[in-house]
Amino acid sequence: MIRAALGLVGLLGALAVVPPASAEGNSDYSVLMISRERLEVATSCEIGIYLNDQLAARLFQEQSTSFNLPPGPVDVRMRLLPGQMPGCAAGVEDQRSTRLNLKAGQISKYRIATGTRGLELRQASLDY
Repeated sequence: MIRAALGLVGLLGALAVVPPASAEGNSDYSVLMISRERLEVATSCEIGIYLNDQLAARLFQEQSTSFNLPPGPVDVRMRLLPGQMPGCAAGVEDQRSTRLNLKAGQISKYRIATGTRGLELRQASLDY
């Protein structure tokens, strides 16, 4: 019993050393949220999100993802990914990307939509 009590006191002492998590303070990163709403993109294919030409996420319908990124420019590109669904193999694609300039402490939300030139990002409200 005494051993358990000493273990508990030691654990509480160790937790006191860890600084509490806080949204305020040093905000040297930016949050980028990207969502895929079912009605915006009429395909059931998986969409790949590329940040600076690196595959960073895969989204199916009604999914979203978020990234903690350093401030500065980031290139975002989207493409249909080949998968189990028929017709999802990408053909000739537009390889253009969207450049976003992120600021420290900024929270940005975008949704994927279909435009005249394929998949595109549209700014969305945060709706907290």
